[in-house]
Amino acid sequence: MDKRILIFSPHPDDAELGMGGTIAKFLDEGWEVILADLTNGEPTPAGSVEIRAAETRAANDALGLTQRICLELPNRTLENTLENRRILAEAIRRHRPRWLFTVMLPDAHPDHIAAHHLVVDSRFAAKLTKTDMAFEPHYPERIFFFYASHLRIHPEPRFLVDVSGQWDRKIAAIEAYRSQFWSEYIEPERRGWVVDYVTTACRYFGDRLGVRYAEPFFTQELVGIGRMDALC
Repeated sequence: MDKRILIFSPHPDDAELGMGGTIAKFLDEGWEVILADLTNGEPTPAGSVEIRAAETRAANDALGLTQRICLELPNRTLENTLENRRILAEAIRRHRPRWLFTVMLPDAHPDHIAAHHLVVDSRFAAKLTKTDMAFEPHYPERIFFFYASHLRIHPEPRFLVDVSGQWDRKIAAIEAYRSQFWSEYIEPERRGWVVDYVTTACRYFGDRLGVRYAEPFFTQELVGIGRMDALC
């Protein structure tokens, strides 16, 4: 558990967009990373279940990610229900991560809004005793939120992660989702727009640290440093 994280992504591609570099950095530093897509992300205008699954495998290869599951909750109608909370709580109890990650708020996408609240509530549910849920109770130490919002906002993160050394892998993972971001069949003039958008944002946050690229994170709890050389 000491070096294991569990990421709940509303759809395949959200985690890559928000924390693909950080995923690669965790893996580079010997952490166990488990990515759970809440939905398979379909239907979408240019995708299919088969296309999206192949794109997800390519994104995994780009990042070096070997542990990824899909919880098969309904895309477009994701809700924070007791039944869905149980599914996530059992995943937490099974994998016993030290930290959880999911999407931040505010957001315009109803699935993202539901996912945020669902993960927060499932973290609490996972520690319950005297229940018929599978596996032993577990309560992750921290829950962090990554930036994958559909709103054009200026987020105020609690901390930044330098991902300059992992940037090429993050971009390769994003580029794997051609059906989502390479919109040649629908809007060819917007081809590749998401790479420009993500690059601009991460260059900005990297500049705040004095590095090339950084990813922002948010938390509802205080964070601290255990070593004085950990602050950059």
